Amino acid sequence: MNAIIIDRRRLVALAAMSALTPTLARPVLAEAWPTRPIRLVVPFAPGGSTDVVARIVSERLSALWGQQVVIENKPGAATNLAAELVARSAPDGYTMFIGATSLAASRNLYRALRYELSDLAPVTLVTTFPLLLLAPNSSPAKSISEFIAFAKAKNGKVTFASPGVGTVPHLAGELLKQMTGIEMTHVPYRGDAPALTDTMAGRVDLHVAGSAMIEHVRSGQVRGLAVTTAARSEAAPELPSVAESVPGFDVSGWFAFFVPAKTPPAIVARMQTDTVATLNDAAVKAKLVQIGMVAAGSTADELGAFVTSEVKKWGIVIKAAGIMLDG
Repeated sequence: MNAIIIDRRRLVALAAMSALTPTLARPVLAEAWPTRPIRLVVPFAPGGSTDVVARIVSERLSALWGQQVVIENKPGAATNLAAELVARSAPDGYTMFIGATSLAASRNLYRALRYELSDLAPVTLVTTFPLLLLAPNSSPAKSISEFIAFAKAKNGKVTFASPGVGTVPHLAGELLKQMTGIEMTHVPYRGDAPALTDTMAGRVDLHVAGSAMIEHVRSGQVRGLAVTTAARSEAAPELPSVAESVPGFDVSGWFAFFVPAKTPPAIVARMQTDTVATLNDAAVKAKLVQIGMVAAGSTADELGAFVTSEVKKWGIVIKAAGIMLDG
């Protein structure tokens, strides 16, 4: 009889331990990770703003994790090549992706993509940044309100440059048209640099550019009219926001970390916590501001909701502008 009671007690204890095992395994898994280098896939070529942000943040994360975060540049197909690569990677915590605003825009720009947003698990928002509205120094417009009046007076004979069709600067220009009723002809370039050259020469009337172009405003090579964020940006505090003249106008570029779906939640939580800590580091913040970026940080759920809202926002703009790219 006593032996039976003892055996039953052992069975109850073993059952209790089994029930606890999944809960106990999570922190143990997070503590053990990482045991080898992590690759961070960047969807643009080396030297661009996405690549620079990735390197600034990864340097600090490498120190925190005791493992090298290796940058892997995978440009192509408006960031979709890199996104698909990560979506199909093993969900083991050793592949990360720095996605950009184009990740949300692509859902509406391309007829077919070979991955779904649900194939990527959000980790945290990394940075936000304003776009810049630039004009030639020869332009009669010295503010965004003056440019709008200038464009209306020209009856549509106004051009705006962007670093390419379907890029966020292009879409921001289309949104400006839709919200103000002005007509502008889009002139796409292969990047901000050639667009800036033609803006300085007065060959285009407006350049919707990335925040890194602020140095050319400060050097006097081109005139800064406004930033596209809802309020003035710490990355370019000398410029007013478009919203001061066009209420409700709000466009922010952003970068965020994602991992393959089904990556263990404990690892995702560790990545999120350590990335946010990195973004709160004064030295990291200072480096980001130097390149026109604002350190962000968010929970995974907040990032997921934000991306969903971005897909909806840009879907409306893209449909109204009639933009469609072949996938």
